[in-house]
Amino acid sequence: MIKKTKLLITILLILFLNSYAYAKSNIVILYKINNTIITSIDIENEIKYLIALNNKLIDLDDKKIKEIAENSIIREKIKEIELIKYFVLDQKNSYLNVVVKDFYIKLGLENEQQFEEYLNSYNLTIKKLKKKIEIETTWNQLIFDKYDKQININRKNLEKIVDKNIATKKSKNYLLSEIVFEKNINESIDDKALKIKNSIKKIGFKNTANTYSIAESAKFGGDIGWLEEINLSKKIVGHIKKLKIGEITKPILNGKNYLILKLENIKEETVKIKRDVMLKRLIQSEQNRQLTQFSNIYFNKVKINTSINEL
Repeated sequence: MIKKTKLLITILLILFLNSYAYAKSNIVILYKINNTIITSIDIENEIKYLIALNNKLIDLDDKKIKEIAENSIIREKIKEIELIKYFVLDQKNSYLNVVVKDFYIKLGLENEQQFEEYLNSYNLTIKKLKKKIEIETTWNQLIFDKYDKQININRKNLEKIVDKNIATKKSKNYLLSEIVFEKNINESIDDKALKIKNSIKKIGFKNTANTYSIAESAKFGGDIGWLEEINLSKKIVGHIKKLKIGEITKPILNGKNYLILKLENIKEETVKIKRDVMLKRLIQSEQNRQLTQFSNIYFNKVKINTSINEL
């Protein structure tokens, strides 16, 4: 009996080791970012996170979703490598819980426990998601620290806008989605715009945003939520007002990048809001717009000085 038990244990151990060796043999190193490697498992997990947070991505073919995941994880690793020069990433930032709450509310969940169970169904953990969120929030902090003094707010112009809107007591709000893209050296803006428009016709705006947009909103299909007209530039508003619900703008030059907007919905409200509150909101919106531009500039500088090797 003892011999049979020992034999059974030996067989089970051999099977386990073989399975483990087989699993390890299937892990392929795909990229090396400085001294950090990205494996096939990293890409698979990134795909799971992207789909878990934006279910519409499941409609994309494997090649597209893999491309999105690779770009996403490479961008994240470049940011992380830069961040550890300045910060300790220990997930002790209380703001992480605020962002997590935003995620599970968008998914129609009631609390973090439900969210954790939801992630577990994808074989994912909330701890790793918090690490990803920490990288993004800490990156935003780095950009603010570096460029805060370069932010230029024309307060007088914003005050004029506020006074004009308070006089009418009307607030027009737009539900928008965006695709932000760069000009490539070997491709004209017209060619890039045509490629994006053809993609929109074929797979829809959200999936195209996932594929082509360089903005953080790409992970959510380009969704940037409801924006008040007062918080948008005259140029942007001018383009939006030409649209019917469901239509998209022509490419709009926005800083060094180009922007395509989709008008999802419109609502107009009569509001009573204090002048100082409205002005503060408008200043914050302009500050965020400028910080987004600085973020893209700084990321591109870091990327140039980063060794990215596809293996």
